[in-house]
Amino acid sequence: MEEEILLSDLEDEEETTNAKGEGDKAQAHTLTKDIIKEGLSLLCRTVDRLGHAFIKLNLNNMKLNDLAAISGYIHIRLLDLSNNSLTDLSPLASLKQLLWLKVDKNDVASFRGQPFAELIYLQRLNMAANQLNDADGLVGPALESLNLTGNKIQSLHCFQTSCFGNLLTLELRGNHLETTDGLNLPNLQRLYLADNGIKHLEGLDKLESLAILHIRDNKLETLEGLSPNMKCLQYLNVRGNLIAEEKALQSIGLVAKSLQALVLSENPLVATADYRPNVLTLLPQLKRLDKEPVTPAERGDNQMRIRELEEEEVPEP
Repeated sequence: MEEEILLSDLEDEEETTNAKGEGDKAQAHTLTKDIIKEGLSLLCRTVDRLGHAFIKLNLNNMKLNDLAAISGYIHIRLLDLSNNSLTDLSPLASLKQLLWLKVDKNDVASFRGQPFAELIYLQRLNMAANQLNDADGLVGPALESLNLTGNKIQSLHCFQTSCFGNLLTLELRGNHLETTDGLNLPNLQRLYLADNGIKHLEGLDKLESLAILHIRDNKLETLEGLSPNMKCLQYLNVRGNLIAEEKALQSIGLVAKSLQALVLSENPLVATADYRPNVLTLLPQLKRLDKEPVTPAERGDNQMRIRELEEEEVPEP
């Protein structure tokens, strides 16, 4: 998990995936067998063990607006359709062995009518920078990673364990969310919600396995809404929100036992006197604050400060 937290730090610097410009959509092409043959690679034994077939297909940045020709390539397991002009993915219904699918930077407006119910082995799906207003109609019984960054999604209520029971990573950066309410994903481990309009933390009590919560650049004024059920939370990033007062952090004590890294930079609170000692008093187990490790000297000073505060609270006889 230390590696996971370090990875999260690197991901802090990522920019939200941008949608294509109008120039990228010009002169759209229809998929042909010749184009497919050029993109095929990775020869492997077929699932029935009776022959061999290419299982990887790269159709990235081909200006495609039609996929009809792909339906006969039933052995494809890894498919990259990034940066095209696709709106209809129904020809993928026959590719029942798909494990990994990238359709980012296309023009898909809805999951309704798309073939995802047929792709029962799909584990990784990237639909970033499309035209999605919601995720209704998407099911993924085997999905472990789902990226919906840079769409127009406003609600999380469709993310239920009945449809996404194996989901471990969910990315919804740069959408139109105003709340975290609606999630019911007890197995989810990593949740990325940066660059939305989130004002309140709500409905997080069902995220019992969550280790990473990344909610940078939103509109939070308080951390009220963190739940004691979040017993696995190790990394919390609320950089670039509107947290101004120390009392706004009180709810963080509910996850103090598990939390190892906290990022609060670019909040008004950071400019207050004794910011870092005050936060470490609330979170004595913390290992890193705002990317800076908690030093042994800081930890010693903090323990002394906690003892002094405890002594002040002891009533005189």
